[in-house]
Order: sequence, then structure tokens, then C-alpha cells
Amino acid sequence: MSSFFNEQAAASYLDGPPRQVPGYAGLLRMTTLLLAEHMPADGRVLVLGAGGGLELKALADAHPHWSFDGVDPSGPMLELAGRTVAAHAGRIRLHQGYVDIAPEGPFDAATCILTFHFVPRDQRLETLVQLRRRLKPGAPFVMAHISFPQAEPERSLWIARHVAYGSPDGVPAAQMESARQAIGTRLSILSPDEEEALLAQAGFSGISQFYAAFSFRGWVAYAG
Repeated sequence: MSSFFNEQAAASYLDGPPRQVPGYAGLLRMTTLLLAEHMPADGRVLVLGAGGGLELKALADAHPHWSFDGVDPSGPMLELAGRTVAAHAGRIRLHQGYVDIAPEGPFDAATCILTFHFVPRDQRLETLVQLRRRLKPGAPFVMAHISFPQAEPERSLWIARHVAYGSPDGVPAAQMESARQAIGTRLSILSPDEEEALLAQAGFSGISQFYAAFSFRGWVAYAG
């Protein structure tokens, strides 16, 4: 997993998810509800890919007694997260790095929203294993990111759709093509079936897709 967010990218990040992800506010609300089904009132949540702080803020706003550990490899994105969640600073600890530097827990729940498509395929399973072992048995894990069929021509079609949805009207064709090439080469996109198979292999059970919006999918699963 590598950091895709330098200072320039971090500066404009907060505008991105609401524009690029269909139903983004609803996704965060669904995430909160799914965690709350199994969380104690004073539960502890591990947030992988916490940079920016939008996910942390939504969870902290909804549950004033939960506490959080947020992990992200990007220093600028963690600085942005700190500003975004300043009102809840006493309940949130931020850690720069990858899942291996996350506290051992055990946590009552975990989330990973709009992050796993940045994790290379050969690191996906180990990342999920490291995350699962930090959870209490039965603890919920919610993840959501880009996922669509990987056979051609479906793959290229979905990349084009993804770029078109997130781009403002009137973007030049050359810029759109550049974005399609970047998505196709820089991101690690798996099919929904592959995502579910990796969750099972990592030791999660009760795997269920709860969110599907254009090029994005979301799942809830439970630590074995």
C-alpha cells in the first residue's frame, strides 16, 4: 500500500468523495448503523485509511461515546483529518503508517472506506489478516471502494463510467483519457467476487454486500 496523497492532493480532498461517490452521505450513515448493531456504547473503532477525516467525523458525530484509532500513510492527509475532527480530538488518535502500526486492540469494530483500491493486490490478503486479528470475535468490519468486473470489455467500460461520473461537465477529452489511464494503471481494482473471497480467506464470516453505487461496492463482515 502506498500513499497517493501529497499536500496538493490533500488540500482538495474534502470536495472529492461527495462528488465522486454516489450516495456518499448515505454510505457513511449505513456504515454507522451497521457498526452500531454490534458495538457497545463505549466501543472502540479502528479506521484504516483515516486521512481526510470525513469517515471519522461521521462516526464520531453519530456516537459521542465511541473512541477511534485512525491509520493512514499520508502525513498531509492525517493533518487534514486532525482539522476535520478537531471537535472530537479527545476521542481520536491518529497514526501515520499502514495497518501493521495500528494498535493491537482488540477493537470492537473497524472500517476501511475508499481505501482498498489503493492497496496492491499482493498486499490485500495480509492487510485484511492484520486488520481481522485486531478485532474482537464477531466484531463488524465495513469496507467500501471501487470494485467492478475485471474481464474486458467490461473493465474498460466501467473505468470510463467511473471517470465520467466524477468529472465536471466540459472536461476536455484528452484530460478524460488521461484520467482513465491513471485509474486503469494506478489503482488495484478487483471484482466483487474476488473481494468476498479475500474477506473469507482472511477469516471473516457473514460477508454481505450492503452498498452498490455505479463503480463502488461496500461490504459488512464479521471477525472470526
